[in-house]
Amino acid sequence: MRTATEIVKRVLQTEKAARLASRDQYLLSVARDANKIEIQQAVEELFKVKVTSVNTQNCHGKWRRLSVRRGQRPDWKKAFVTLEKGQKIEVAK
Repeated sequence: MRTATEIVKRVLQTEKAARLASRDQYLLSVARDANKIEIQQAVEELFKVKVTSVNTQNCHGKWRRLSVRRGQRPDWKKAFVTLEKGQKIEVAK
């Protein structure tokens, strides 16, 4: 059994995340092998909020080049978490 901090890595702070926060949705970077139920339980435990839905998206790492060599950033998973009306996740700026 993994802890909630192993499942939820960080809250993403982007322009899109700021727009979604006004609709009680938040973007989270999560463990690649975490499923929606694990993500929901981890968010409820960490932030003490009620989650209504979770949508996930697998993001592929970008190809990057350093001089002649090519490499790829790691793949990661993004979760769109919708909270009940009026609840918020406090994010430090």
